[in-house]
Amino acid sequence: MNKIVLGLIVANFLATVKGFQDDSFFNKYKFQVGKILNGEKIRMVTSGFLHADWLHFGFNMYTLYLFGRIVANSFSDVNFLLIYFVSLLAGSMYSLFQNKNDYYYSAIGASGAVSGIVFSGIMLYPGMELIMFPLPIPLPGYVFGIGYLLYSIYGMKAKMGNIGHSAHLGGAIGGFLITLLLRPSVFNNNPTMILVMGGIIVALFLFGDKLEKL
Repeated sequence: MNKIVLGLIVANFLATVKGFQDDSFFNKYKFQVGKILNGEKIRMVTSGFLHADWLHFGFNMYTLYLFGRIVANSFSDVNFLLIYFVSLLAGSMYSLFQNKNDYYYSAIGASGAVSGIVFSGIMLYPGMELIMFPLPIPLPGYVFGIGYLLYSIYGMKAKMGNIGHSAHLGGAIGGFLITLLLRPSVFNNNPTMILVMGGIIVALFLFGDKLEKL
């Protein structure tokens, strides 16, 4: 396993275990809109290392393990970390924007950062086959990526389940943009995929404020 990927998994494990054992630690570093707006910006990063339970932790870390290897082997350690933390922050920032009027909204988990790594991997290898639950059918990476964006937008609008769809979506957008910036040649891997995903992202920023009115 790549040492940077392993280091991130260990850091997530240590922070998660500490959060399980110490409520004050958990509450001090989780994502909470009111606290962040009052100046505790560090929560936008630290919340990405806390998890609700072992299933939540295991799913995120297994996904990071699978896709992290792909992305880490294609970038330098510094650039891989840049993709990870830009995605984490993008997820937190978009979640903050979407929930800015709910001071008690809180969230935890590495899903934003992991979503960015997943998208980076898809852009590098758009032909890879992935499964999007609940469909038990392998889908090409470019179909998965487009479907993931649309599903996250729908989930955010419908407030589906106890899931931070806005953080997933923000992380995916962060991973998409920073990968394109660091490796413009990924555009040639599947120009149609890049243009469609880019179009969805642009439309989201232009018309996203109208989602709540639909």
